[in-house]
Amino acid sequence: MGKQGSLLRNMLAGRELAFWRSRADEAATLPLEALRASRSKARALRGEIERFLRVAEDRLALPRIGSSAILLPHNTDWSWRPELWRTPLPVPGRSSARTKSALGGEVTLFHDCRHSELTLRQLRNQREADLAPYGLRMDVFGFDGSFLSIVLDLPGEVAQGLQRRHLIRLDSIIEVEAPLEIFARLNVRHGPNTEQFVREISLEQTAAVVEFDLAYSNINEKRIEKVWVDLIFENPQMNQVVIRDLTFSRRPRAEI
Repeated sequence: MGKQGSLLRNMLAGRELAFWRSRADEAATLPLEALRASRSKARALRGEIERFLRVAEDRLALPRIGSSAILLPHNTDWSWRPELWRTPLPVPGRSSARTKSALGGEVTLFHDCRHSELTLRQLRNQREADLAPYGLRMDVFGFDGSFLSIVLDLPGEVAQGLQRRHLIRLDSIIEVEAPLEIFARLNVRHGPNTEQFVREISLEQTAAVVEFDLAYSNINEKRIEKVWVDLIFENPQMNQVVIRDLTFSRRPRAEI
């Protein structure tokens, strides 16, 4: 039954294609009433075909949606790619984005501009070299504020068993339109205190790595409650930033 149904569908599709090929050949000479009716049918058909193609091209494009493939250092005991770089968001973008504008449940924009000329948008990665299915594009036009940052809330799993002997690593692939300084600040809340670690993300190479060594801290390992990262952009006006990928991993430091 399945094979017969498939043959029937193929036969009907062939007839439909032949009909519209014939209609295209006759379009210049068809009576206006027939032409108008055929145009209405063609527009309805085109809408469904374009809808199918959007879904098909998105699913078949590289890399695969939902992919969590990450190149990890040896001895990694936890890793994570945020939702924005992994799956399509219900609201893929924000224009004239206000402070505390969120994209998904893990990424939030902060700034102190009086007039926002900031745009955030999730984009589809389609390069063969990309491991992340999606990326984040930020366009900054006029900027009358003193700070701009994107905050990423790390999942609770990173805090479970987190110790001062751990290294937390941030891997990123970032493209900028004009030279720009970007800093990553790791925040670890333990009880009433928050420990902070700041590293500059070098843009000399597209793929950049920064590591936060918790050994140089006074973290109370038994009271760790929350971990998050701020990406801080210095003098970002008139620039476009595309973060193609962003991943985090955790591993214990090698014993000496």
